[in-house]
Amino acid sequence: MSDMASHGRAGYLPGFLRRADPAVLTAFACIVVLLFLGSLYSRNFLSPEYLLQQLKVASFLGVIATGMMLVVLLGQIDLSVPWTITAGAMMACAAAAYGPVGTALAMPFGILCGVLIGLVNGIGVAYLRIPSMIITLATNAVVQGLMVVYTGGSSPQDTATPAMRYVATGSILPGVPNAVIVWALVGIAMVFLLTRTGFGRTIYGIGNRERAAYLSGINTRRVVLIAFAMCGGLAAFGGVLLAGYASKAAQSMGDAYLLPSIAAVVLGGTSILGGRGSYLGTVAGVILITLLQSILSVMQMPEAGRQIIYGIVIVAMLLLYGRTPASR
Repeated sequence: MSDMASHGRAGYLPGFLRRADPAVLTAFACIVVLLFLGSLYSRNFLSPEYLLQQLKVASFLGVIATGMMLVVLLGQIDLSVPWTITAGAMMACAAAAYGPVGTALAMPFGILCGVLIGLVNGIGVAYLRIPSMIITLATNAVVQGLMVVYTGGSSPQDTATPAMRYVATGSILPGVPNAVIVWALVGIAMVFLLTRTGFGRTIYGIGNRERAAYLSGINTRRVVLIAFAMCGGLAAFGGVLLAGYASKAAQSMGDAYLLPSIAAVVLGGTSILGGRGSYLGTVAGVILITLLQSILSVMQMPEAGRQIIYGIVIVAMLLLYGRTPASR
C-alpha cells in the first residue's frame, strides 16, 4: 500500500524531477541555501555583477573538475592535479619568452605539458597496473621537483601572454566573461563525449566493471590512458587560464584546487567507485563549491578551516551516495 502511495506521490512530480539524480537535486538545493545565507551576510551577494563574477571564478575550477570527473568515472583518482595546473601555467608563461612564435604557441604548449603528465599517469595505471592514488601522487612530486628546479625555488619572472589574459579576463560577448564561455564549450564537448560517443559509454562501462568491459572486447587500457591524458590536459588548461587571470604563474598555485575539484565531482553525484555520474551534477558541484568558498571568504575563514570543510563535505557525500553500487 505504501509503495502505491509513494508511486502516486511521484506521479505528481514533473518528469525531469523523477528522472533526476537525488545527489544533483541536493546540490542545487544547497546552492539555493548558500545564496540565501550569502544574502544575509552581504546585500551585494545576489547582485547580477557579483554572481557573474562568481561564475567567472567557478569557470577555472569547472575546467579542472571536468578532467577529474573523467578519471573518477573510471573508479580512479588523479592526485597530480595541483602541480599539473602549476606546470601548465609556468610552461605557458615560459614559452612567451621565446619571441612571437613562443607567444603564439604558449597556450597549446602549456596544455601539451599537462597531456604529457597525464600520459605518464595513464601508462602507470593502465599498463603497469599501479594504483592511481600512488602513481599520481608520485607524479605530482616529480613535477613539483622539476618546476622548483626550473624556477630556482622562487616564483617565475615570466608573465602571461596577452592572449592568455584575454581568454581569462576578457569578454567577447557583452556582459559574458570569456572564461565562462570557455567552460561552457568544454562542458558541451564533455557532455557530447560522455553521452553520444562509444568512448563515453566505455568510460561508464569500465567504471562499472572493468573486467566485464575487457572481456567484451574493449581496449580498456587505451581508454584509461586517454582519460588520464585528457585529465592532465584540462588541469593544465585550467592553470593556463589561472595564469592569464593573475597575469603570471606562481609556485603552488594549483594546491588550492585538488580538494575542491574532487569535492565538486563527488558533490554532483559522481560515484567515487566509478560508473555513475552526470556532467550536470559536476556543474552544480562546481557552483556549490565556489559559493561556499565565497561565503567562507566573507566570514574570513582561514585556509586550514576551508580544507577541513571540504574534507567533511567529501566524507558526507561518500556516506550518502558513494557506497551505493553502480548499476551492473
